[in-house]
Amino acid sequence: MTAILASLSLGASYAQATGGPPPGHDVLEQRGVVRSGSRPIAAAEVTLLRAGDHAGAGATPLARTRSDAHGRFNLAYRVPRDPDAVLYLTADTGPSRTPGRHRHGHRVRPVRLVAMLGQGKPPGKVVLNERTTVAAGFAMAQFTSGGEVAGRKPGLQNAAAISQNLADITDGAVARTLATAPNGDQTSTLRAFNTLADIVSGCTAGQTCDPLFHLARRPGATAPRETFQSVADIARAPGNHVAELFALAAGRDTYQPLLAEAPDAWTLALRYVGNGHELDGPGNVAFDAEGTAWIGNNYVYNADPLQSVCGSRLLSRLTPSGHDVPGSPYQGGGLYGVGYGITLDPKGHVWAGNFGFQGRGCPNDASRLYRSVSEFTPDGRPLSPPSGWRKGDILQPQGVVSDRKGTIWVANCGGRSVTRIPHGNPDRARNIAPGGNSMIKPFSVAVDTRGRAWVTGNGSNDVTLLSPQGTPLRTVTGGGIKRPMGIASDSLGNVWVSNGGAVVAPCEGTTPAMVAEAIKDIVTRDVDASVTMIRPDGSTPAKPFVNDGLFLPWGIAVDGDDNVWVANFGGHRLANLCGARTSACPPGLHTGDPISPAATGYTSDGLERNTGIQIDPSGNVWLANNWRNIPVQTNPGGHEMVVFVGLAAPVRTPLLGTPRHL
Repeated sequence: MTAILASLSLGASYAQATGGPPPGHDVLEQRGVVRSGSRPIAAAEVTLLRAGDHAGAGATPLARTRSDAHGRFNLAYRVPRDPDAVLYLTADTGPSRTPGRHRHGHRVRPVRLVAMLGQGKPPGKVVLNERTTVAAGFAMAQFTSGGEVAGRKPGLQNAAAISQNLADITDGAVARTLATAPNGDQTSTLRAFNTLADIVSGCTAGQTCDPLFHLARRPGATAPRETFQSVADIARAPGNHVAELFALAAGRDTYQPLLAEAPDAWTLALRYVGNGHELDGPGNVAFDAEGTAWIGNNYVYNADPLQSVCGSRLLSRLTPSGHDVPGSPYQGGGLYGVGYGITLDPKGHVWAGNFGFQGRGCPNDASRLYRSVSEFTPDGRPLSPPSGWRKGDILQPQGVVSDRKGTIWVANCGGRSVTRIPHGNPDRARNIAPGGNSMIKPFSVAVDTRGRAWVTGNGSNDVTLLSPQGTPLRTVTGGGIKRPMGIASDSLGNVWVSNGGAVVAPCEGTTPAMVAEAIKDIVTRDVDASVTMIRPDGSTPAKPFVNDGLFLPWGIAVDGDDNVWVANFGGHRLANLCGARTSACPPGLHTGDPISPAATGYTSDGLERNTGIQIDPSGNVWLANNWRNIPVQTNPGGHEMVVFVGLAAPVRTPLLGTPRHL
């Protein structure tokens, strides 16, 4: 009891001495234990910190103590006034690495174990071990520098919550989300996570710190000096020294199950399913200002691919950690078989394109249902009528985007046109059809820095540029544009096009069954699969960008550093390319060079056939498992969103035009 009271006294006095909230606020006790596997770590310097509220702000210590002979500790601290404050614990141990001191006054030690407490009242007891450290390092990868955590809302807060999808900080075990279906033993992510924890355990044991720090070093960056920053650096450069890092786990089995061989890259991909019976053929995703994910579905949910299904009438909305937002999914407003088109406007209203997807055998007449878009309020209330907004000759809509003024652009895949809805006013909707041989099967739209709209023509192998008022300005061909699908803009005025090669958009006479037939025998990268950059003046490089991370490329997104991400309809892989702002790329890379492994991309057995891709405010990359690997046309839909944790530069949401770093 004497030791506990002394610890509480130290914690409270330290909080006051280091700029904690003024007296009179609630004082909380935080208990915990520091372990490596089941082995307690004594005399670890345990610090409770408040994360900084913007990049470079640094973290503020609230209390500090040492673990006892059993690894246990107690801290008392005054609760921060700010309800958005993110708290986390660090435990530093091992011999001092340098004669200098850390910015908070204690010496730098090679082992730093971390547990993210997040917002609100933390749990009564916390375990810090290698699992909680890997969870924190990956989730907070985009918010960690020099071993400290700082970042802007809501990305920082959401990332802290996501870390608890990987590790359970109350007992140091694998978190339920990662441990159970559709994750668990259904994908390799659990084994990769445990293997990373075992890699860290080698340093905790005092055996592999130097090689870990050397191998974790990101190209062009200084080497990390402790384990937490090492994990974050691995997460941000997961294709770096993969096999050598895997070798550091040899002979270790503290955490199981483990990988049997080195992966292509050290990524952690989680699958989210909401309530478990709503996602069927998710086509794309859009994020609101708080980072919640709005998702349209092709089909009515049914786990049996042999059961004929009609078009979904649900609009899904997931929290950043993959759970249904209370009250969702939403219905009404004319929703039916939403495809690739979903966006948010400046008011936070959600717009979805009703493509009319349905499985073979559905008795509905899709031609009566694929002529509208639906609009919802930020809380999921439909604003469009039961038949949807129909003005502007909407026909089989696919891509739907909003610009910064709230004008909605709709690509009419079955109508060789675009519908422009000025300022989101459906009564002013106007159809724009350039005519001739351009804009055939328009699939996706992107708005550039000047407010101009760029539209892919999947059937005409071109991209059409429209003025902010909708006037056709030019048609871009060449540069490898072949069966273009997705398109995205960057902050420098360029747009990026994913060339599907063999992918024919399922509209204007082409059925989903025809698409399935065309791709069923493709087992290697199609020769025309590539990415094209179009400059602001409409010119392109002579050749497109090609690597084996591109396999039936479909969706495309640009992150907060202007690097490019591509979802693939085949190959179970995610591609990452160096963008036009090469200063944000690893040293030595040029625009269009692969950042992900050139031979494979970032692979995951959690991926199926992916369409939509977007980056959230925490730097997580979301992909839609749109179709199953073998898409039986009665119900070909996949059932998950797949989220690569901490992989990209965060994006401010909602995405209106070009991406902005959070």
